Amino acid sequence: MFPGESVELRGEWTAHHSYGQQFRADSFTREAPEGAEAIFRYLASGVIRGIGPGRAREIVAKFGERALDVLESSPEKLAEVRGITRASARGFSNDFRRKAGVRRLIDALGEYGIPALVAMRAYGALGDEALDRLKENPYAMTDAAFGAAFREADRMATALGFEPDCPQRLEAALVFELRHNLNNGHVFIPADKLVAATNQLISAGTDALYDALDMLSDGGEIVREDIPGADACYLREMYEAEKYVAARLTALASMEEDDAVDAGALVSEVESKLGVTYAEGQLAAVRAAALGRVVALTGGPGTGKTTSVRGILEMFGRLNLRTLLCAPTGRAAKRMGELSGRGDAMTVHRALGARMGPRGELVFERNAQNPLRADAVIVDEASMLDLPLTRSLLEAMKPGCRLILVGDMNQLPAVGPGNILPDIIKSGAVPVVRLTEIFRQAEESAIVRAAHSVNSGRIPDLSEKGSDMFFLKRMTPAAIAGTAAELMASRLPNGMGIPPSQIQALSPSKRGEAGTAALNALLQQTLNPPGERREKPFGGFVFREGDRVMQIRNDYDIMWTDASGASGNGVYNGDLGVVSGIDLSSEIMTVDFDDKTVEYMFDQLADLEPAYAVTVHKSQGSEYRAVILALPPGSPRLATRAVLYTAITRARELLIIVGDPEIFRAMTENDKRRRRYSGLRARLMRGGKP
Repeated sequence: MFPGESVELRGEWTAHHSYGQQFRADSFTREAPEGAEAIFRYLASGVIRGIGPGRAREIVAKFGERALDVLESSPEKLAEVRGITRASARGFSNDFRRKAGVRRLIDALGEYGIPALVAMRAYGALGDEALDRLKENPYAMTDAAFGAAFREADRMATALGFEPDCPQRLEAALVFELRHNLNNGHVFIPADKLVAATNQLISAGTDALYDALDMLSDGGEIVREDIPGADACYLREMYEAEKYVAARLTALASMEEDDAVDAGALVSEVESKLGVTYAEGQLAAVRAAALGRVVALTGGPGTGKTTSVRGILEMFGRLNLRTLLCAPTGRAAKRMGELSGRGDAMTVHRALGARMGPRGELVFERNAQNPLRADAVIVDEASMLDLPLTRSLLEAMKPGCRLILVGDMNQLPAVGPGNILPDIIKSGAVPVVRLTEIFRQAEESAIVRAAHSVNSGRIPDLSEKGSDMFFLKRMTPAAIAGTAAELMASRLPNGMGIPPSQIQALSPSKRGEAGTAALNALLQQTLNPPGERREKPFGGFVFREGDRVMQIRNDYDIMWTDASGASGNGVYNGDLGVVSGIDLSSEIMTVDFDDKTVEYMFDQLADLEPAYAVTVHKSQGSEYRAVILALPPGSPRLATRAVLYTAITRARELLIIVGDPEIFRAMTENDKRRRRYSGLRARLMRGGKP
């Protein structure tokens, strides 16, 4: 609500045993400002871009109670006010009409329990026709552009009299299941599993759902194709993305080697310049990058991936190739830049010029029509690439541009749909260099030895007291959490000189007494307790100045500034920062990230989470000086070798594991990975053909 608006609540009075009489609202109606004073407060609040208190006073003085009607219906009259041109009057009117339209739609859809964010997206896409269009088919709100849950659209449809077996409901439920399962990593779903899952959602009967699936397939919204062992059902955009990625990678792999390149001489020059002698696998990596157009480079910790990338960079420089360094996350890109000696590494999204389109959709400035100005692209942490991002990257690469994918295929897969790096490596369709030799210096690290032991299913000797890895046996979640807090607050800072800011607590799960939610509350209380620092409660956590926080979703439009005063757009999922200021009067929280400062309005705080402790999944692509890994009892789905291996490989100098040795053993032995339905490997094996 804005100043000057009023609200009518409908509900009933109740009696609470502790707080006395209370009003329980079942619904509400927001009312536009009435009267000159209310209209002035509304306009003076800044709700209309370009109208402040002074201009609001003049508008109300001129038009009184008719001011809002003039704004909406007769904007040309605003030019009668001193200092307002016809052009600015039209701008004020357009802004007011849009906000009024959004408000009316929020109120109208709110009657059916539809969230305001869905209404805002719907108005952005459909304008003033939104309500009529959505009443014609409420299930349209389940489209990704609107983001409504199926149950929300279903509730509105039921209220409007739609039948349970109507075609709109059956087809929307099938598409919703496919879209929902993108979040589980699946590019397609086999038809029998799709129908079964959808029937669980709406109980419509399998025959009716198969008929609806046929209709969607005939209409092209769902694409069905035989993938070995499955009648695969794709959303069209996923089908087109997978087909494109397979064809483009196949084309790159099939390009003839560059005969003009003397790979042997180049490698010798690179070794001499960098002062190294490459091992067999590293030689193979640099040579393959010199001659070919696409290479997948994979290996575990200590096997020389970074040294190989430095060599490839030097070699590309000698070939006069402009090289782009990038990674899926900000922290991975920063680490890549530091290790390679180049400070210009960036996220893939930033390299592609990611921004939000007019309807809230993700668009990239770099594409086939406006390609990257690069002759070679090196992507680190490529195991985190999902299918849509891979498609966008390949699309933005000019013909003949080289692609080097660097990653560890044994880590956790990407959050988004697809299984890109493992599919590429297992297909045999792209040149692959596997680094397996652990170098002597790395072999001295207990962290590296433990990572390779776990990856091969062997349990490390947890009683070994190495210089960089320790196991502290704690048998209860409370003891695990307490020990983690003690380690971060005092034992590591005092005993080993590692400040808390360089220590990261990890846990497989958010839930439980030693999950990240509980750990964050405990660690905040220990490291940044209440006091004179300002704070803001939000979403079950009290943000406080000095807190460590993490951005949990990509925001391509949010503004940032850096120390030099330069500004730009974009903060990305996984970026870590510290709350440097909370202004309660202006409702702004300021966060300092590694190289930029961002101001968040309080209604944007859902994009942030406390980050004294993060899940292992959220830590992907990051590396920390010291890691405290909490291993409490938890979901069997998270007690896997891949989770443990990923956690171990996040530590650079020190790893302390706190928990039950039996849980460590069980995770090491559990090599079960949730199957991801993807057709990329099959397409690559048949030469990129559909």
